[in-house]
Amino acid sequence: MPAGLYRALLTVAGAAVAIVLAVAISSVAISVAGASPEAAFAALFNFGESERAVVNGITSMINRSVPLFIAGLAVAVGFRMNLFNIGVEGQYRIAALCAAFVGAQFSLPAPIQILLIIVVAAAVGGLYALIPAVMKVTRGVNEVISTIMLNYIAIQLAAFLVRGPFTGERAKGQLTTSTPTLPESAWFPNLNGLFEMFGLPAPRGGGLWGFLAVAVLLGVAVWVLLERTKFGFEVKASGLNPMAALAAGVKPKKMVIAAMVLSGAIAGLIGLPEILGDKHNFGSNFTPGLGFLGIAVALLGRNRPAGIAVAALLFGFLDRAQGPLQFANVPPSVIAIMQGAIVLLVVVANEITSRMALRREERRAARQLGRHTPVEVAA
Repeated sequence: MPAGLYRALLTVAGAAVAIVLAVAISSVAISVAGASPEAAFAALFNFGESERAVVNGITSMINRSVPLFIAGLAVAVGFRMNLFNIGVEGQYRIAALCAAFVGAQFSLPAPIQILLIIVVAAAVGGLYALIPAVMKVTRGVNEVISTIMLNYIAIQLAAFLVRGPFTGERAKGQLTTSTPTLPESAWFPNLNGLFEMFGLPAPRGGGLWGFLAVAVLLGVAVWVLLERTKFGFEVKASGLNPMAALAAGVKPKKMVIAAMVLSGAIAGLIGLPEILGDKHNFGSNFTPGLGFLGIAVALLGRNRPAGIAVAALLFGFLDRAQGPLQFANVPPSVIAIMQGAIVLLVVVANEITSRMALRREERRAARQLGRHTPVEVAA
């Protein structure tokens, strides 16, 4: 069997075993909570009885997956460089706030308006990620510590700005504050037509976020950049062995800055699906935790855009099930247990399968070497 196919089959088998074990662990947790595992898993796959309910459930799952996919890409770029950009959480918060505020200050033709908001978000996220990158290459500060501390600064700074200088008009009796509402030219068109093409009813609310198309293009661009370009090779080489990369003419410090800034720029886009497709502002109740979930999504997807997409859909599927689980009298915390168990077990399975594949290749190389005579080997 070819080595590539063997490794792929091992990966799939390891992931399948990990998911089965995660289901078993979740069943124990559900039983301990006093609920029925059978009812819980039935509710997990319950999208509703009517066509509209099914469409709404699928839309909710995909909409939840889009920002998680972008977050996973942002984290994966850092991981490829052996950098742990834990600061994705703070980078997307401050970037989303600045992009929403700047976009509400004027009205331009729709494509220009949306493009400008995207550029602002990416620029702010990249610049905020530049801080720990410069600290690392100039003073040797560990990026995990610096990005965690910068998360707290960004979260508190965003909370201050949205309640102070960046706040918009607030309706009487409204408890939350937000930036001014974006003009309609900044509202990203939805993709409800995809459902109508198949004769299905359009989902309610904001519908299927149009930023899904941008996320797909972004995933393709990241794959091409990391797998098919000189930059991607230099990033991986610098991450694996900085000294060897330096001897080959690559500047590891320069690649640290480039990888971290690129990771932050992608992170800056995480909040845009919600801003451009649903809320049209940044509020004090803006969705938190997407950056931290992105770490789990990237690990689950093995830092590959295709794998990250599958992991994001899995997390979106589980998050969507919180409502049906509550109707089945199952605590919503079970979802968090399932997500944590899946990530932990898949990471362990990946490590085991990687070692198995490596040992197989070593044995094959040893057998091939043993077939030669001592004279042939010496020659």
